[in-house]
Amino acid sequence: MAGTLKNISHQKNAYISTYGCQMNVNDTERMYSLLEMVNYAPAVSPDQAQLIIINSCSVREKPVHKVRSEVGRYYPLKQKNPHLKIGVAGCVAQQEKKKLLKEIPILDFVFGPDAIDDLPHIVSRLEKGEGKVVETRFTHSEPYHVQTLIRDPEVSAFVNIMKGCDNFCTFCVVPFTRGRERSRPLNHVCEDVQNLTERGVKEITLLGQNVNSYRSDCGADFGALLLALCEKTDVKRIRFTSPHPKDFNEDLIDIMQSKRDRVMDAIHLPAQSGNSYILERMNRGYTREEYIKKARMILDRMPGSVLSTDLIVGFPGETEEHFQDTLSLLEAVPFEMIYSFKYSPRPFTKAARFENQVSEKDKSDRLARLNQKHIQFAFSHSQGYKDQVLEVLVEKRDNKTGYLSGRSSQNKLVHFYGSRHLRGKTVSVKIQKTYPQVLYGELLA
Repeated sequence: MAGTLKNISHQKNAYISTYGCQMNVNDTERMYSLLEMVNYAPAVSPDQAQLIIINSCSVREKPVHKVRSEVGRYYPLKQKNPHLKIGVAGCVAQQEKKKLLKEIPILDFVFGPDAIDDLPHIVSRLEKGEGKVVETRFTHSEPYHVQTLIRDPEVSAFVNIMKGCDNFCTFCVVPFTRGRERSRPLNHVCEDVQNLTERGVKEITLLGQNVNSYRSDCGADFGALLLALCEKTDVKRIRFTSPHPKDFNEDLIDIMQSKRDRVMDAIHLPAQSGNSYILERMNRGYTREEYIKKARMILDRMPGSVLSTDLIVGFPGETEEHFQDTLSLLEAVPFEMIYSFKYSPRPFTKAARFENQVSEKDKSDRLARLNQKHIQFAFSHSQGYKDQVLEVLVEKRDNKTGYLSGRSSQNKLVHFYGSRHLRGKTVSVKIQKTYPQVLYGELLA
């Protein structure tokens, strides 16, 4: 008992703010787990923390400005507590390195995505009084061995299967901030997933910058990994994000179709543009026609599956005619969800040096028109779910409203009344009300 009290009395608190993609969300959970090993508990707010980390994203515009702005809000906390340590992790840290420490003097440490597992050592160095700490080296030559660390698993969990990217799309900074592609061994992923299921996880989402270019050291590709997870683990549902259209082949579609009971049929297939000339400038590796053919092949060979996509407007050189091709892509492919963005130039990327940059006014106008067009389709797509019976994995219950919520195999968020003991169960729900983002239904006996 005395030892326990001593540990509690010396426990410190850490606060991590997170920007960006699901991989960053997963990285934050990993950081919290690693910090527990050096006696840091999660803080509810920054003012309760002795350690603050900003897990940054550099995919969108002005990420350094966001980091600078957030650190500025912590300046009074640093004045009040000189022992407070403030650091930046993630892609901005990898991109800016020592420059961040120079430009933001109250920062104490900077570390990139490849250095996350060194976090306990970094904290130890800080606590011993070491000055500014920078860990941003890539470990390209080392095998990618990492175990999923989750403190209190929910019904669903993210599992990294690979890191980095070799595609070098001309607009994307990921190869420069997360390095080249490296995949985890297949047997390690299977063991990881099985361990999670034994802790109560029912659904996993496999993560990778280009998830379907996965290649295990034993030669197994992404399709083989899906088969192995279905055959060697007890996980009930498998999702993945984000695949690259050029790597989405017929073999993978056939495997998914054969395992529809385990592999969910909501596929995020980032198009980025609907115009072949712009796609070539983006270095995407496919034309408009090839993308549409592949999307239709998925829908034909996996009846009932649904597609979502990413679209960028205002890429350098994009004319109104090119943009019209992106608009018409929504008519050619029945996307149930789109994630749309204005192009923003990123450091180190080729597109940042392209001529014919599109004005902010035109980018904003095109983004508004694209979203407006999608809204027209989104309501009609959602109407198709009315009176359908969907299989929903229950994730949580709102104690105030009594609503259970979970996701269908099509990745639709569904709300319905039910008791809390259904959490973690897959139940049948008849849909009564439909909206583009959410469905409401009735639990069937």
